Amino acid sequence: MYFLSGWPKRLLCPLGSPAEAPFHVQSDPQRAFFAVLAPARLSIWYSRPSVLIVTYKESTKSSTQFGSYKQTEWRPDSTMIAVSTAHGYILFFHITSARGDKYLYEPVYPKGSPQMKGTPHFKEEQCAPALNLEMKKILDLQAPIMSLQSVSEDLLVATSDGLLHLIHWEGMTNGRKAINLCTVPFSVDLQSSRVGSFLGFADVYIRDMEYCATLDGFAVVFNDGKVGFITPVSSRFTAEQLHGVWPQDVVDGTCVAVNNKYRLMAFGCASGSVQVYTIDNTTGAMLLSHKLELTAKQYPDIWNKTGAVKLVRWSPDNSVVIVTWEYGGLSLWSVFGAQLICTLGGDFAYRSDGTKKDPLKINSMSWGAEGYHLWVISGFGSQHNEIESDFRSIIKQPSILLFQFIKSVLTVNPCMISSTYLESNWPIRFSAIDKLGQNIAVVGKFGFAHYSLLTKKWKLFGNITQEQNMIVTGGLAWWNDFMVLACYNMSDHQEELRVYLRTSNLDNAFAHVTKTQAETLLLSVFRDMIIVFRADCSICLYSIERKSDGPNTTAGIQVLQEVSMSRYIPHPFLVVSVTLTSVSTENGITLKMPQQARDAESIMLNLAGQLIMMQRDRSGPQIREKDSNPNQRKLLPFCPPVVLAQSVENVWTTCRANKQKRHLLEALWLSCGGAGMKVWLPLFPRDHRKPHSFLSQRIMLPFHINIYPLAVLFEDALVLGAVNDTLPYDSLYTRNSAREQLEVHFPFCVVERTSQIYLHHILRQLLVRNLGEQALLLAQSCAALPYFPHVLELMLHEVLEEEATSREPIPDPLLPTVAKFITEFPLFLQTVVHCARKTEYALWNYLFAAVGNPKDLFEECLMAQDLDTAASYLIILQNMEVPAVSRQHATLLFNTALEQGKWDLCRHMIRFLKAIGSGESETPPSTPTAQEPSSSGGFEFFRNRSISLSQSAENVPPSKFSLQKTLSMPSGPSGKRWSKDSDCAENMYIDMMLWRHARRLLEDVRLKDLGCFAAQLGFELISWLCKERTRAARVDNFVVALKRLHKDFLWPFPIIPASSISSPFKNGKYRTVGEQLLKSQSAEPFLNLEIDTGIPNIQRSQSWLGNIGPTHHEVDTASSQGPQMQDAFLSPLSNKAGDECSIGSATDLTESSSMVDGDWTMVDENFSTLSLTQSELEHISMELASKGPHKSQVQLRYLLHIFMEAGCLDWCIVIGLILRESSIINQILVITQSSEVDGEMLQNIKTGLHAVDRWASTDCPGYKPFLNVIKPQLQKLSEITEEQAQPDAFQPVTAAKTPEQTSPRAEESRSSSSHGSIPQGEILGTSVVSRKEEDMTRAQEEEPFQDGTYDCSVS
Repeated sequence: MYFLSGWPKRLLCPLGSPAEAPFHVQSDPQRAFFAVLAPARLSIWYSRPSVLIVTYKESTKSSTQFGSYKQTEWRPDSTMIAVSTAHGYILFFHITSARGDKYLYEPVYPKGSPQMKGTPHFKEEQCAPALNLEMKKILDLQAPIMSLQSVSEDLLVATSDGLLHLIHWEGMTNGRKAINLCTVPFSVDLQSSRVGSFLGFADVYIRDMEYCATLDGFAVVFNDGKVGFITPVSSRFTAEQLHGVWPQDVVDGTCVAVNNKYRLMAFGCASGSVQVYTIDNTTGAMLLSHKLELTAKQYPDIWNKTGAVKLVRWSPDNSVVIVTWEYGGLSLWSVFGAQLICTLGGDFAYRSDGTKKDPLKINSMSWGAEGYHLWVISGFGSQHNEIESDFRSIIKQPSILLFQFIKSVLTVNPCMISSTYLESNWPIRFSAIDKLGQNIAVVGKFGFAHYSLLTKKWKLFGNITQEQNMIVTGGLAWWNDFMVLACYNMSDHQEELRVYLRTSNLDNAFAHVTKTQAETLLLSVFRDMIIVFRADCSICLYSIERKSDGPNTTAGIQVLQEVSMSRYIPHPFLVVSVTLTSVSTENGITLKMPQQARDAESIMLNLAGQLIMMQRDRSGPQIREKDSNPNQRKLLPFCPPVVLAQSVENVWTTCRANKQKRHLLEALWLSCGGAGMKVWLPLFPRDHRKPHSFLSQRIMLPFHINIYPLAVLFEDALVLGAVNDTLPYDSLYTRNSAREQLEVHFPFCVVERTSQIYLHHILRQLLVRNLGEQALLLAQSCAALPYFPHVLELMLHEVLEEEATSREPIPDPLLPTVAKFITEFPLFLQTVVHCARKTEYALWNYLFAAVGNPKDLFEECLMAQDLDTAASYLIILQNMEVPAVSRQHATLLFNTALEQGKWDLCRHMIRFLKAIGSGESETPPSTPTAQEPSSSGGFEFFRNRSISLSQSAENVPPSKFSLQKTLSMPSGPSGKRWSKDSDCAENMYIDMMLWRHARRLLEDVRLKDLGCFAAQLGFELISWLCKERTRAARVDNFVVALKRLHKDFLWPFPIIPASSISSPFKNGKYRTVGEQLLKSQSAEPFLNLEIDTGIPNIQRSQSWLGNIGPTHHEVDTASSQGPQMQDAFLSPLSNKAGDECSIGSATDLTESSSMVDGDWTMVDENFSTLSLTQSELEHISMELASKGPHKSQVQLRYLLHIFMEAGCLDWCIVIGLILRESSIINQILVITQSSEVDGEMLQNIKTGLHAVDRWASTDCPGYKPFLNVIKPQLQKLSEITEEQAQPDAFQPVTAAKTPEQTSPRAEESRSSSSHGSIPQGEILGTSVVSRKEEDMTRAQEEEPFQDGTYDCSVS
């Protein structure tokens, strides 16, 4: 198809006065020369290069006598031009070549360039010829001349006195009388029973006419607006032998153009539309084929303000027509009415600032060779004279413009063509691409060339004479690695079929040549067969096979069958395409042999837009495969042709097979211009049952798409196309500029590929025809396509829009059928709600009357656990129901979302419920924009919260002990919820639901879920736990709680190694190492714990520090030492190998990591004297194996802090047990000594720990060593519970906590150690220690049996 490219070019026109401006352009029949008329000038231009060759200027005296020039017509052999003048004269000009070998323009090549002037036809192709114009004859017809038309060796002239003159090209009438139109009978058709009436009035004459060779007659427009077709009844052209037909309803005709290939007559009308007529073959009447008109929907501002149609011109290949109007503008349409381009809208008509441009006015236009250019004479009429003089810019004065077009491969596409080949063979006439899309072959005036997209190289004929000796006549096609083409051999005067191998040199020596009887017009390849259509209206089938002839590989061609079509085809030029397909009226199930369905060959022939099919005749005796000799393959004859469709522009079919998508692959796809597309779809019975005899086996379904189709992707259910896109450059325009450049007036045009889904159209058409079963089979075969949900949604939306907005009642609505059809698919609920959300509220009642009550659909979503879809239904319910109903459903959804941990949805539900309560129910909740943070990644959302447990528990007096709450609420909507309108009833309602959910989580011992819940929704966990301390937050069964925590946090149960009996850690052997470590360095960097999973090597679990310290006072002194030592304690190693890390990350263990494999660097030289035995290593590895994932460790410590602040000491005990840290138990013991602690809680802790001890003895001995370590604390606890006869309620002390002993230098040290930018050696000044020292380090880290403090800061 045709697409505008770039900007139009302006040709430099030697202008004298404005009176000499050009106003008419006409190409010669070969489109090599263009005649350009000015009032007293005739100029001849060459097409390529576009240069002026010669001008004839009329003298003033002659010009006064003849009047100004009006029209031109070329003689068919381009040797003469006839020019009509205003005073009724016809001037005959001879065009002669200048003497000698003289050319006006010659290309100049640099020295050593491959282009040589010795190539054949060099002068004709590369140089503009020098011509002379000479007036030979003057003929006076004594009446103004309205139209000139060349008919073979005659010139037909219509004058304003109602006469038709037939004049010989030499300027003589040959004694023939002029025909008076009043004597020509006109009727509605040519049937003999109806006698035609005469025009019946004296002043009728022809305003415009054009000869149609394939209809053998003239399309005419009369001065009163009537249109008609005049045809000679016999060969003689006399008044008695002429007969006219006309349509009754056209009375405003202005101009006409005929399409010879499709036998169409396009009449421009004063209304601005173009009516396209054809002739009925049987009656001879004029039938309206289609109209070309702008619609109010596409062009609301101008569709009825274009003025009359001024010019209509068909392209040289007859595949498109260009139309222009009286008030300006240009539009391009396909042969059967699909609009491709219109310059009355978009960037063509409006500037970037929204102001309207003046449309380009066109006085005359003519297509260039092969339709790659359109020559246009532009100019603004006299009504624009009031514009100031500096605006009489070049574009507003008449000038010659060249519009450039790109043609798609359907009409031949010039892509990246070799300049060497193009120079002597322009224009490109055919092109083809192979099946893999890797090789392109192109055909110009002579020879051909091919290009590989992989190697980016062209192959041209090595022998230029061979190239110039062949003219490709019937196109070319790829067969595997071979190019098949039909050509004319000029030296032998012989029509040939040639096959060239792509990998060989391009030379006739490597070609397989088959001589043919007649000129080949069309050629195509199907499987291993070539089908050609010839000028004698016959079709010939050839077989093609690969042959290896020694080192050379060639292809062999044999004639299989010839079919004469002369009975059915009036003129060979009318055949648009011929293809062999596997499509037949039988769909394979009714055939005796399935093999026949696959091999069924039908000829599809497009005859002037009529698609004709000829199938194999299977009624006679069948040929069995085993009887037939493969060398002499006998083929079945063809049945008489059947017309499948009208107005067909293109046909697509495939020979691929796919059992899953038989509907799509065995279908025939048609493009029908303005009527859209059609598909001839096979119908299959379900489950291979026998088909009903009354059911057709195929059905033709029409559907509309928004793009012009260029290709069909069968399996993907997509149509591919291209569209013109425009890029305006009017920012270059300034109001003061004296010239408005073309680049400003016109946008820059580019071509972009596009695609469109068509499946919903076909499904709908099947449902309309009560073929629901077929629709279901087709849809199920395509259900895996990624855009299938969109297909269902589109179908529902289109039917809803049409039926719900219809002014007339619909007797048989389709929406219930479509709704029922969609319920067959699991996407039904999403499809309905997405459609509703994209549709106006006014149509919802109509939609839900068909698909079901939205309340029921909402409940279905909940049952199917599809909460996001349910949330969309909630918005529907909010608009359609009273607030109480939407609150009830919102509550249901909110509770389910809480249960499933859909936090993002929960946040929106909170906002939604608040909106209902505060009367904002008309504003639905917005779709979430931010990505929901992952709830599985620990409590990352608490980056703004800090936990400080660095105070030693023993240093704080029991009465003053308290943990100050330092939790800052997360910013954003979830945080604001708690501060605003807290006393509102709606907030209370939401809080009740949140409390209920938190209570359920605690009762089910789902601590991990509780943490996520509180973090994601900004739930004030501590204050709620304080209230629930003796109720929901009480641990009823310590053993069950412990087991559940192990499971939820993926925490392994502890095990006892065999060597633990003689463990070196039981004695105080390494205490001095810990002392030296703590005395020499500040422990502060170890004591700062950042809960931020984004930084991997920040230390998390540091319980061993407390365990190896001698006293807590020493820890305090160590941590309060000068800052000069603090920043030298830890630093990360360089990550060159990826497996080195700092001491701080020694306990950053995940399930997959092991400390034994790491390389460690220690900081104290005293460590070098230590060594570990095998049993000690085993003990360390066992301890490491009993640690859970690092993320779980962070989460457990965070929860420990929360429960500690809330005073839920029993939960703290459980977490202390799972972490196996005696320091936690110590802290709790200190708190329990406070008089405020509830005695019942202490009793519960005591009972729970005894239960754990019993369970450990029987089921989990791994816990026994730790329980033995904390035995002294348990005894203290027993004493306290006995002392408290009257337990008091626990009240947390509100006294301020001792400030964290963290200096700024410690903060710096921590941040520097986390970034890993400074090599360790530079800071520590220590050497790398041995493997034994590393083992020692691990032993120190994992000392579990020493009491001590737990220091931790989470921020």
